[in-house]
Amino acid sequence: MKERNIIMETKKPNTVKTLYEDFLNLGINRDDILLVHSSMSSMGWICGGAQAVITALKEAIGSDGTIVMPAQSGDWTDPAGWEKPPVPKEWIQIIYDNMPAFDPQVTPTRGMGRIAELFRTVPNTIRSNHPQRSFSANGKAAAYITKDHPLTPHFGIESPLGKMYNLKTKVLLLGVDYDSCTSFHLAETLIDEMPKERLGAAIMENGERCWKWFEDYAYDIEGFELIGKEFEEKCSVQVGKIGNADCRLFDMKEAVDFAKDWLIKNRFNK
Repeated sequence: MKERNIIMETKKPNTVKTLYEDFLNLGINRDDILLVHSSMSSMGWICGGAQAVITALKEAIGSDGTIVMPAQSGDWTDPAGWEKPPVPKEWIQIIYDNMPAFDPQVTPTRGMGRIAELFRTVPNTIRSNHPQRSFSANGKAAAYITKDHPLTPHFGIESPLGKMYNLKTKVLLLGVDYDSCTSFHLAETLIDEMPKERLGAAIMENGERCWKWFEDYAYDIEGFELIGKEFEEKCSVQVGKIGNADCRLFDMKEAVDFAKDWLIKNRFNK
């Protein structure tokens, strides 16, 4: 959405103070571990933009809380599968041979939004070392959550998602729908029937840059919106506004367990 349209649709400017109050009203508490998926444009005009959102979030959870955001880097995937846009076939081997190794300090995110992209650069933020599906975390539990992110399965129980699953984490969908709820991918890894696929990325291994092939689950967001709808009907989800954005706040473990049961029933036992 263009900034002119965002301004026209905003009745009153959002500030750090008003966002902080909105976060508290939604149910965010001090000491929370919060996994945030966000769309800044949905919030209306913000005085200070993404910086103001992050500042308000940090104030809401306090010094003992932790904020986590996805920091996925879709440009560090197999170029043979790129579609938006695709690259000429004769380029693919060149990319395999020359793509720089993933660097958690430098490699940009893709498709995560302005808030998540800025968040990874905030002082004391730690980014997990996965070339495609990393997470950034800032706060008391950040080092534990981001440490030793396995190459595969990248959304499994040993990943940052799995660690958060066991830490009473809350998920905040800030202006985005359930198809952005990465936690549901953890549910997929807990199902024996999940198919797998071959993936590849440029990484550092034994001190040298290489193209690394590996196998992981064939993650699929199909059904995530339906999971979210039924989850809201049957479980506790706090619904409210942050600025102009429709938001949802819920327990991550409860959502993952619900998604697992839903997927077994509706995707694998049709």
